[in-house]
Amino acid sequence: MTAAGPWPPDPVVYEVYVRSFADADGDGVGDLAGLRARLPHLARLGVDAVWVTPFYPSPMADHGYDVADPYGVDPLFGDLDAFAAVLDDAHALGLRVVVDVVPNHVSRAHPWFVEALADPASPLRERFVFRDAPDGARPNDWQSTFGGPAWTQAPDGAWYLHLFDSGQPDLQWRHPDVPAYWLDVLRTWLDRGVDGFRIDVAHALFKRADLADEGPLGAPPDGVPHERRHVWDCDEVLGVYEDWRRLVDGYDPPRLLVGEVFLYRQERVAEYVGPTRLHQAFDFTVMRAPYDAAALREAVRGALAHLDPPTWVLSNHDLVRHATRYGGGALGVRRGLSVTAFLLALPGSPYLYQGEELGLEEADLPDAVRQDPVFLRTRGAQRGRDGCRTPLPWDAAAPGLGFTTGTPWLPPGPDAAAKAVAQQEGDPGSTLAAYRALLALRRDLRAGLGRGVAWLDAPDDVLAVRREGGLVAVLNTAGEAVEVAVDGTLLTATAPGAGVAGGVLTVPAAATAWLRAPG
Repeated sequence: MTAAGPWPPDPVVYEVYVRSFADADGDGVGDLAGLRARLPHLARLGVDAVWVTPFYPSPMADHGYDVADPYGVDPLFGDLDAFAAVLDDAHALGLRVVVDVVPNHVSRAHPWFVEALADPASPLRERFVFRDAPDGARPNDWQSTFGGPAWTQAPDGAWYLHLFDSGQPDLQWRHPDVPAYWLDVLRTWLDRGVDGFRIDVAHALFKRADLADEGPLGAPPDGVPHERRHVWDCDEVLGVYEDWRRLVDGYDPPRLLVGEVFLYRQERVAEYVGPTRLHQAFDFTVMRAPYDAAALREAVRGALAHLDPPTWVLSNHDLVRHATRYGGGALGVRRGLSVTAFLLALPGSPYLYQGEELGLEEADLPDAVRQDPVFLRTRGAQRGRDGCRTPLPWDAAAPGLGFTTGTPWLPPGPDAAAKAVAQQEGDPGSTLAAYRALLALRRDLRAGLGRGVAWLDAPDDVLAVRREGGLVAVLNTAGEAVEVAVDGTLLTATAPGAGVAGGVLTVPAAATAWLRAPG
């Protein structure tokens, strides 16, 4: 097996939603062989690592995030040999591989839960959150993140907790068998050669022990969405990641741990990160910000102040694609590219989601094809996440847009054919060309840049920073070009019309420019 070597500073990580990336066997669902065949695309794009969403055996109630066996590979995606081939080819291309782990819950089909559900006297019940309710009422008022109650009744009348779908029973992390099990799972994949782990809902493992009612949530405080700290985000979870950090640090080179800490207070997210805990935690505050200079500035300032290193997330398999959030159409794509370019100039790790390098937008799919449990559990009140999970288009001239020779599990979005990889190849004005150029320049500059960031004076609609080492990045969110008093050599810009003259930088509307500062 080819080793990948140590992690570079501030790596760029690309998320592969494996069901929708590339299908090699023609069944309409992406697989590991398809991923392996398309790895050169990621190497040419210029990312440092690929994060692969769950490919483990699963009934697919939540499309793989309901794991029945975290040691194996679902036949839908391939087998362990197929995964080993992905790992070898990725390492040979200089790409590291991060795999998703889902320690908060398992599938209803997991052997532990099968026995626990069938036998009220089984000791395996203690590995889950079961509660008896003599009066037949649910144990408390907790709601599932996916909609509806967070409790489902077993045949014997007891209730089990699932903070997501009913096919995803939550584990009881206060039972000693659970942390021991997950350390063994991690060790198995580390020994197979993976370079790190992305930890699903990393803040959720421990729930409030007394299961007290949450009560009416009411209006969110200070405009920050409810973090439900009454339910989860218990301090006990930090000890789990101290154990996990000791494990991964025992490998040479050490492996990466990044947590999906879906909280919005950056100072709390920062507590999950450090020399003895996670290397990184996702920060979703920039994602929440509209295309507005003041909102973006506040989110970026907070990330730089609290998180070391920060992470930059605009889209993923759970979020509406940012080109759509920023207005959609050509303007939304242009705005999205400008924010991405600004974030790429900062210290920290950008996490890119498949298809954003093509400028893909959210697909407004008909109800009849939607499969997300969020949509199903809320009876359509929430549109769910299918719109950001449509298959990646590779070639408009090929069957299935090059994704599959069969019928894709979700239909492609309406913009897919025009934005396919093959249709953007060779076009210097394409979104794909812009991503490749930005990532290549970032890689060239990375070694000479420090972590210090100074904010420069700029108009209200503009964000301007100078990074230690001489890189200046200026983002103009206005609807017209602006002039900023800053000198240097123009390195790149995300739209035509940028230029420097007489110590003044002109930045086009909805664009970002990078400069090499003098001195």
